[in-house]
Amino acid sequence: MGQDQTKQQIEKGLHLYQSNQTEKALRVWMRVLEKSADPAGRFRVLGCLITAHAEMGRYKDMLKFAVVQTDTARELEDPDFLTESYLNLARSNEKLCEFQKTISYCKTCLNMQGTTVSVQLNGQVSLSMGNAFLGLSIFQKALECFEKALRYAHNNDDKMLECRVCCSLGNFYTQIKDYEKALFFPCKAAELVNDYGKGWSLKYRAMSQYHMAVAYRKLGRLADAMDCCEESMKIALQHGDRPLQALCLLCFADIHRSRRDVQTAFPRYDSSMSIMTEIGNRLGLIQVLLGVTKCWMIQKELDKALESIEKAQELAEGLGNKLGLLKLHCLCERIYRTKEQHRELRDHVVKFHECVEEMELYCGMCGESIGEKNNQLQALPCSHFFHLKCLQTDGTRGCPNCRRLSVKPGYV
Repeated sequence: MGQDQTKQQIEKGLHLYQSNQTEKALRVWMRVLEKSADPAGRFRVLGCLITAHAEMGRYKDMLKFAVVQTDTARELEDPDFLTESYLNLARSNEKLCEFQKTISYCKTCLNMQGTTVSVQLNGQVSLSMGNAFLGLSIFQKALECFEKALRYAHNNDDKMLECRVCCSLGNFYTQIKDYEKALFFPCKAAELVNDYGKGWSLKYRAMSQYHMAVAYRKLGRLADAMDCCEESMKIALQHGDRPLQALCLLCFADIHRSRRDVQTAFPRYDSSMSIMTEIGNRLGLIQVLLGVTKCWMIQKELDKALESIEKAQELAEGLGNKLGLLKLHCLCERIYRTKEQHRELRDHVVKFHECVEEMELYCGMCGESIGEKNNQLQALPCSHFFHLKCLQTDGTRGCPNCRRLSVKPGYV
């Protein structure tokens, strides 16, 4: 298969894919991969296969194609191709919750400066790195990366990237419980879809609606949460987007739990868990198990709640997800307080505070914890964040966290 024929077949596959004929598109692209003698064409078709498998939640296949693409880039001896292939390696590992590997591949991309494609891809690299830091609960670095990605999006007028960053920022603020910002950013993403998204994939609309649903549920606006989640799920089902289906099922279950309708919540958690397991989203599995634990606690089935916690703890420790561990210690504290098992209670109180210290989840001005309840937060240029009310009271005297970090231990 020559260069022109390769190009035609890639376009044919893209047309089929955009027409929602995914399996036919995959067959066309796989044929190109087997028969094409053009390395640049092979590189492009591998990029199509990586994107398609990402959207279907076939993350192990995504990684397999990303490895082959990197080998092809080395064969081509083109730094632009190599940068792009390392980004795909980073994204594949991000989806498989291998966050340290993601960060390592992102750093490799950023070190390959000077390539023409690196200027276009740096925003996507920063976004992927931010998602990985968020998965590890390293909040300051996550926020730095998201803000960098947002600057790239604005400087290059890249509305699709801006939309994706806004969804990640919604997730970021959901985790540290500033629910006003958790809603603001996906709403901004939805605005971008309405204003610019005529030719975009519907996944951008679905993604923004899902993150809005999560924020609405946290704010107690359950009817709005249900509406947004239903719209997101509808698109996810139309397009065979398994990862988003799993997230929507989790959100539906959480909404029913918020309504104390545990019997309706449990089957949704089970369905979500099944897809999360199938695609390898271990971070999602932790969220499912947290929801299941809370349902057992509502039913006062404390031993069953502890079983779910044990499974979630194993996953959180394996991923290095500190926020997940903090939430689990918090739930254990409540359970052991009810069971009046004081030794176990003390252990989890100590571990809870160790997690808070490790993640710096406290306001450097008032000393109170961040992420315990809904609170308006504000980040300084250094990406340390504080209670908004504390910053307004304190004025602009610089960042107390940075001042503390700059003091050498020998002089304390």
